[in-house]
Amino acid sequence: MKWLSIEYIKKHSRIEYDCEDDLLEIYGNAAEETIYNITGRTFDELKGADGKIPAPLMQAGLMLVDNSYLQRSPASSLNMSAVPYTFDLLVKPYMKLTTD
Repeated sequence: MKWLSIEYIKKHSRIEYDCEDDLLEIYGNAAEETIYNITGRTFDELKGADGKIPAPLMQAGLMLVDNSYLQRSPASSLNMSAVPYTFDLLVKPYMKLTTD
């Protein structure tokens, strides 16, 4: 992971144990790659002048990891609903609008 960290992920998801850190690493890498793919940008293109990823993208990444951690299967017997547009609102401003 380049910008998500196990520490941030565990704080966000309120995880107090270490036995699933390897799984969180996989979810974190997947979340970062998903944001790169959706925005059409690389890490270097997304980071600010301070070298950090903007807070909305950090939040979006943490949300993706938390969702993957809590919802480990593509199907559920529960009736789940997403917070409307939350992820889209965080990521959309960073999307490339033209293709190279």
